[in-house]
Amino acid sequence: MRRAILGAAMAAMMLGGQAALAQSNPFRPVVYVNDSVVTEFDIQQRARFLQLLQAPDTSRAAAERAVIEDRLRMQAADSIGIRPTDEAIDEALAEFAGRGGLDTAQFEQLLRQNGVDPQIYHDFIVSGVVWRDVVRARVVPTVRVSDAEVEQEFQKIVQTPRVTDVLLSELIIPAPEGQEAQAMGLAEDILANVSSESEFAAAARQYSAVQSREEGGRLPWTPLANLPPSLQPIVLSLQPGSVSQPLTVPGAVVLFMLRDTRGVVRSGARDQVLEYVHLRHGDPAEAARIAATVRSCGDLFVRANGLPADRLVHETRNLGAIPQNIGLYLASLDDDEATAFGGEVVMLCKRTPALMASADEQPQVPVAPDEPAEQAPDSNALPDLDTVRNVVFNRKISNAADAYLAELQANAIIRR
Repeated sequence: MRRAILGAAMAAMMLGGQAALAQSNPFRPVVYVNDSVVTEFDIQQRARFLQLLQAPDTSRAAAERAVIEDRLRMQAADSIGIRPTDEAIDEALAEFAGRGGLDTAQFEQLLRQNGVDPQIYHDFIVSGVVWRDVVRARVVPTVRVSDAEVEQEFQKIVQTPRVTDVLLSELIIPAPEGQEAQAMGLAEDILANVSSESEFAAAARQYSAVQSREEGGRLPWTPLANLPPSLQPIVLSLQPGSVSQPLTVPGAVVLFMLRDTRGVVRSGARDQVLEYVHLRHGDPAEAARIAATVRSCGDLFVRANGLPADRLVHETRNLGAIPQNIGLYLASLDDDEATAFGGEVVMLCKRTPALMASADEQPQVPVAPDEPAEQAPDSNALPDLDTVRNVVFNRKISNAADAYLAELQANAIIRR
């Protein structure tokens, strides 16, 4: 009996030791993605890589999710015979490293110094290279952009107020020579733990080195144009209540919180151009019937067939140039909607912001040879319609690619 008990105890100890060994093995399988294995090492390394890149989410869950998605991208490429060339990989490696002012070798050395195997970087880059080709082959041919989508996007641009003033809070951490890393670490810690304006103010009072600390870092309303040109796009990319990534300046690391913005609508944004049809029929009952049954301006042309030519007027005018009596009726109409009064019918074909109607005629702002590029653009200038179409097209491709990746994941066999 004693031997049996002793044998059972030793077996339990051995099993426990094997389990502990398996848990401590960095190369143990953690996730199977179809026929691909993701190890503990893969996940730990991706998490360190994300931390080095100062990604918004560097948790283990985010790292695991990123590795799984890369496996799916590689499998999708393999399924349609896409293989990256060495030249494409080298170019992508150099481009990514160059964002930090480094070449590929320097970036790989930085990875090693921070405990990241450069192969993790290579795998990350290769999955991105092949995924672009997958998207071109599988997604791009399915994406179409209609004129209506372009007009809607352009109208949003026209009617969105231009930011003229910003309400900022600042937190400036001293970074004497040799202490830059500590200052950056403190800034990153503040960024990770601040979620409200009051918390940012408390951190500014504690850590900021400038006079604004007494006000919790709060600055007065500031014209956007007064900010350095390099800072303006950073501020404009923030949403009210959000904090910028740490910015390095000589001797300091800086954080900004955007508290609010003020803006103005573009000049002429509220002006309208109306395309409309005015039919003078003469018979009030027939005019009312026509208004109730037509579905487009083209229908109205058909209904006017047989009437004298001067009974039908088709015009496109600025709202201020339309006769007042016609303008009053058009004011309440939507596109392709008609109304009758007396023996007359008025139908609105299209209502367009005046800036959109003249988009193709917008002048390009010339850049003087000796003028800095950031000072050249006119803040009231509008993009041309081809540029807007590309914006919509690229956004739809991005959304469709995300949906395709989600579909791949839904159809994959993923085991943990």
